[in-house]
Amino acid sequence: MAVQKNIIVVGGGIIGLSCAYFLEKSGHQVTVIDASKMDGGASYVNAGYLSPSHLVPLAAPGVMKQGIKWMFNPKSPLYIKPRLNPDFIKWSLAFNRSCNATHVRKSIPVMKEIAVLGRDLYHQIKQEEGFNFQLEKKGLLMLCKTEQALHHEDELAQIAVKEGLVARTISAKEVQEMMPDTTLDIVGASYFECDHHTTPGEFMREMKTHLLKKGVIIRQEEKVVDLNTDNGKITSVITNKETLKADEFVLAAGSWTSTLSRKLNLKLLLQAGKGYRIQTTKETGITYPSILAEAKVAITPMNGFTRFAGTMEIAGINHSINKKRVDSIAEGVSKYFPNVHVTSEEKSDAACGLRPVSPDGMPFIGKSEKCKNLTIATGHAMMGWSLGPSTGKLVQEIIDEASLSMGIDAFHPDRKF
Repeated sequence: MAVQKNIIVVGGGIIGLSCAYFLEKSGHQVTVIDASKMDGGASYVNAGYLSPSHLVPLAAPGVMKQGIKWMFNPKSPLYIKPRLNPDFIKWSLAFNRSCNATHVRKSIPVMKEIAVLGRDLYHQIKQEEGFNFQLEKKGLLMLCKTEQALHHEDELAQIAVKEGLVARTISAKEVQEMMPDTTLDIVGASYFECDHHTTPGEFMREMKTHLLKKGVIIRQEEKVVDLNTDNGKITSVITNKETLKADEFVLAAGSWTSTLSRKLNLKLLLQAGKGYRIQTTKETGITYPSILAEAKVAITPMNGFTRFAGTMEIAGINHSINKKRVDSIAEGVSKYFPNVHVTSEEKSDAACGLRPVSPDGMPFIGKSEKCKNLTIATGHAMMGWSLGPSTGKLVQEIIDEASLSMGIDAFHPDRKF
């Protein structure tokens, strides 16, 4: 057991709560601070995937070029809003430099390792704590309408197999046999049996209840506005309500992390990537988590409803709902599942969340040279849900100066782009 420390975690999403969970388990006194009511945002509206299959980071060859083309399509899966903002310009240039084959090749084994660790820790937490949240081992289907997309997905499946994951390409007939109660219009799919899925809201509610029972202090609707420092260390955080002291600090505030890190002269390049979700309680017959390969829409059979999620909209920090993007998700669903129609009412109930995106699509996990008692945990892009527990475990090991579950050099907050 580590020497008990007083630790403040800034951020109450999946990353922050996972950090609090493992730190409390290690014997520390933990306080979580979050500006929201902790009942919405990316940790609640995501697709719920635990996805070792997602080996390739967002920054990959051709992504920036495609993003520029899609700037003129209001319904595109990836939208990067151009603006004369210095932080955005620096991020864009760094993102463009990261979109190369060498970066992808180096990232694949690291992303696999942290994703497998995260997936397995969800199972460990459920077993050890007696949680009841949905956690199913059904895998993930990548559904393709064109042979070109199927060929691409087959290549990714082969990469996954080389990394030791279970994946294969299957026919449209096989997919139809897996889901006999729905209608499909596809040419085939790749099937990643290594993936699992959850209902995010269930896990978040159970984790908050558990943490409170264990003595973790949760301060919601409280915003950190400044940091007091002395000799390269944080001494306290100033919120809109009070000043709080601690021995160690964890910055896991998602898309808001870079704003706070600037106060330490630590310039994390982060942009908020907005994603949307629609859901229906109608019977869809969709019983396996599925990604519509060309449409970039994720579908998850959750407890009591089916969720449709998608888009990566990099347009600053805002929670406005772009109806055209919501329409695009709904239209994509019907193209692959002709019997499934999203109603106007379901679309009007759409919600969004902001995911923190680093320039190379890899998370920031670790300590910066600029602050001795700060551990950073952010920048997970679309993988935040998958990597929550693994990030929390690594943060606990970093603070306890214990042996790490895996190498984290690729995630260093001070890395150059």
